[in-house]
Amino acid sequence: MKKQGDIIKELTKKQLTFHLFFTQIVLLTIALFLGILLFEDWSTFGSQFRLTSSIWTVGLSFGLIVVMLDLVLMKYLPPEFYDDGGVNERIFSERNIGEIALLAFVIAVSEEILFRGIIQFHLGLILSSIIFAVIHFRYWAHWFLIMNIVVLSFWIGMIYEVTGNLLVTIMMHFIIDFLLGIYMRFKSSKARKEGMSHEQRPIS
Repeated sequence: MKKQGDIIKELTKKQLTFHLFFTQIVLLTIALFLGILLFEDWSTFGSQFRLTSSIWTVGLSFGLIVVMLDLVLMKYLPPEFYDDGGVNERIFSERNIGEIALLAFVIAVSEEILFRGIIQFHLGLILSSIIFAVIHFRYWAHWFLIMNIVVLSFWIGMIYEVTGNLLVTIMMHFIIDFLLGIYMRFKSSKARKEGMSHEQRPIS
């Protein structure tokens, strides 16, 4: 059986884009279905969306902290600690900044509505964080990636517990995916340029 990374490498950019957006539509559909079942009225669900300063002071700030921590760890830890089979690189390397922003936004909205706005609201922090980590199965390849996604899941979940505001966790999730996506894009672009430079260099 092929690994997810091998399957994704065989997809064209168009096919991969379709797969990514289809997955988010599925998550939103599940969220809608569960929301209808679990919420007595939509006003209760809607109360989780509030335009407050915490979107910036908490969501943006903690998103940036996570990104900075990840970049530091990527610099000093062995490369295999962040090896997800090339999935993230394949997803982000061929996209422009606008495409990365759109993808990060859609992922942040769909996942936060389902895992924080529906599941955590009704089942609590622990179960929602475990389920969140479980569906990100591409990170199961290495113990560090598993630990990373579990810690991140609990961190975002705790932010939601404290603020009760989905816009805060959506902002945090978006910032993490968007900035790390840009990092992946430029890292991949730099590697390709260096590869071309080495190929063109005469053999001594």
